[in-house]
Amino acid sequence: MGKAMSWVDRLLGREEKSGATAKKRLQMVLIHDRSDVSPGVLAQIKDEIIQVFVKHLDINPEDVVVNVDQDERESRLVAEVPLMALHANGRR
Repeated sequence: MGKAMSWVDRLLGREEKSGATAKKRLQMVLIHDRSDVSPGVLAQIKDEIIQVFVKHLDINPEDVVVNVDQDERESRLVAEVPLMALHANGRR
């Protein structure tokens, strides 16, 4: 339900409280430190992912979110790419 609420909040123009934003930023800093993925590299990966998806799908690049998630066992690169529509034959 958390993702649905954040989507609704963004749709309605509600913003996160500064404490929640600071907590997310701190979590991202810790994940970057543990996974050796710098914010610059993550931004470059995001841009390249967007380029690939734009070739084949209707997406809004501003809606793409790329994060590194980490638990006790592993780190994961997670890309959330909301799809608008598939191009005919998978191509533009």
